[in-house]
Amino acid sequence: MELFFSQILDGVSIGSVLLVSATGLAIVFGLMGVINLAHGEFMMLGAYVTFVVQSIFKPMGGVLFELYFPIALVAAFVVTALVGVLLERTLIRQLYGRPLETLLATWGVSLIMVQLIRSVTTAMIAAIVAGVLLGLLAVRFLAARFAEYPFFPYLRGVVWAAALGVGLAINGALASVRPLASAWFGPRNIDVTAPKWLQGSWGKIAGIELPGIRIFIILLSVALLLAMLWFLRKSVWGLRMRAVTQNRQMSNCLGIPTDRVDSITFGIGSGLAGVAGVGITLLGSVGPNLGAAYIVSCFMVIVLGGVGNLTGTVIASLLLGILQSVIGSGSILIAFPDLPASVKGVVEFFATTSMSLVLVFTFIIAFLQFRPNGMFPQKGRSVEV
Repeated sequence: MELFFSQILDGVSIGSVLLVSATGLAIVFGLMGVINLAHGEFMMLGAYVTFVVQSIFKPMGGVLFELYFPIALVAAFVVTALVGVLLERTLIRQLYGRPLETLLATWGVSLIMVQLIRSVTTAMIAAIVAGVLLGLLAVRFLAARFAEYPFFPYLRGVVWAAALGVGLAINGALASVRPLASAWFGPRNIDVTAPKWLQGSWGKIAGIELPGIRIFIILLSVALLLAMLWFLRKSVWGLRMRAVTQNRQMSNCLGIPTDRVDSITFGIGSGLAGVAGVGITLLGSVGPNLGAAYIVSCFMVIVLGGVGNLTGTVIASLLLGILQSVIGSGSILIAFPDLPASVKGVVEFFATTSMSLVLVFTFIIAFLQFRPNGMFPQKGRSVEV
């Protein structure tokens, strides 16, 4: 029985990670109507930021190394939020009102991010930075002289193509230098070492030990959820986000900068995914394909809980996390060894990670036949928080 409750605790911690990530995804979809298939890759990016921060602090050792994890949380949020804002301003903004194109574009971005993590080198980063700076400076210089001419958009495209060529040339030149051409991460999984204050047990309840890592993930998700509630209900930008969600045209007429609200929303949603990625590093090794393993579960949480409803997101994430952990681990067979043979055969059939996902999918499909809008359907155009 202790193993069964331990698996429930594991499921709650997994559900907490899904909650943080799905909250960011729900905020973006609820406000902007954007289905971001690259959201899982933002989780992956947050996990790799944690690895980089750990690598920086590891040589310091001692007390300084023990402080790396809180810094990694902040760094992951900031880095992924900035990448999200950049993605929104350069790509997503051009595709508003075109859901299919947005879906395909974000899927392409996810593939690019996965391959970038696998093959990124110092030479590649230097080439990208040089190409982007060259393109920005050239476009700004030409805009001052030819912005009013009808051929300027084509000229801008030619300039960016030339900047891309320069970047490729720089990458080719620097790739001959071995230290600059070495891959930072590679295709293999990486491990993040939890600080000592997260390792071990944080106490017992009814004889069941409370692992520090699991409890920390749960507390972190609760803190982030409360912070998001405060932000959406009390802060100026949170109220603006809710106003834009309810009526974009009227908000624009009242002077609310809807474009800036979109950028902030996408940045916050991406930042939450990055923080979820930090939590994933405590649950196991991470790799370039990490996002694909979680993005489907995040969408399942949103569909099951009800699009745009925070209460439904909380319940659905915990429910899915517990189901995957308890069923996939097979702990039901250990906790209840006297099950009938027919029931035991069904439990054994689904007692793997992949088959537990199949069972969860089946449950959601059956549930949606009776509640097609989820447990807590959205009312009108407002998003309940």
